[in-house]
Amino acid sequence: MPVAIITGASKGLGRALAGALAARGWDLVLDARGAEPLKEAAEAVAGHGTHVTALPGDVADAGHRAELLAAARALGGADLLVSNASALGAEPLVRLAELPLEGLRRALEVNVVAALGLVQEALPLLRESAAGTVITVSSDAAAEAYGTWGGYGASKAALDQLAAVLGTEEPWLRVWAVDPGDMATDLYAAAVPDDDDPRPAPATVVPAFLRLLDERPASGRYAAASPAQGR
Repeated sequence: MPVAIITGASKGLGRALAGALAARGWDLVLDARGAEPLKEAAEAVAGHGTHVTALPGDVADAGHRAELLAAARALGGADLLVSNASALGAEPLVRLAELPLEGLRRALEVNVVAALGLVQEALPLLRESAAGTVITVSSDAAAEAYGTWGGYGASKAALDQLAAVLGTEEPWLRVWAVDPGDMATDLYAAAVPDDDDPRPAPATVVPAFLRLLDERPASGRYAAASPAQGR
């Protein structure tokens, strides 16, 4: 069976994508910081009959990243790495004039440094796969200037650039930075707690991720709302 590593998989988009892949027969290695929500998510996903390894921890911890790769090796390798875990930098979000530098460092560490560290460790397994793929979950804040989203957006813009370069340096892999668009997630609620406007559930954008896996377009940045390559 193909094997996927998904970070930030206890809820939201990570959990929805994990469920969809398990339904297709994928074995999974799931990560999140919250042990109990991750356990609940893994039990639900395992109902599809595939192997699911759930490892709570912080992707910014090199030891935890090594554990994720060891778990993938135990399942037979790694065909897909999804970097979905994210940190906002401040909760709720604030203007750059008030953004704590320690919060920005945390966002960069989780969203950029840890994502690259996981890719570096996973590359030997991904290169061995006939369909090795890296997906980094981006944001429209990486490409647009929204007030209060500067720190988070900067980290996602950096992640987009890493994904673009990785796609150039590893031409036999598929590397996609995917902007899922607005979703009703705990992350968004923490970012903008006063925004009560309705947003689509994360499960509604999962078909766009599955379409990428089915069609395997060129490495690049894509928007879940459109099959066309984004900027």
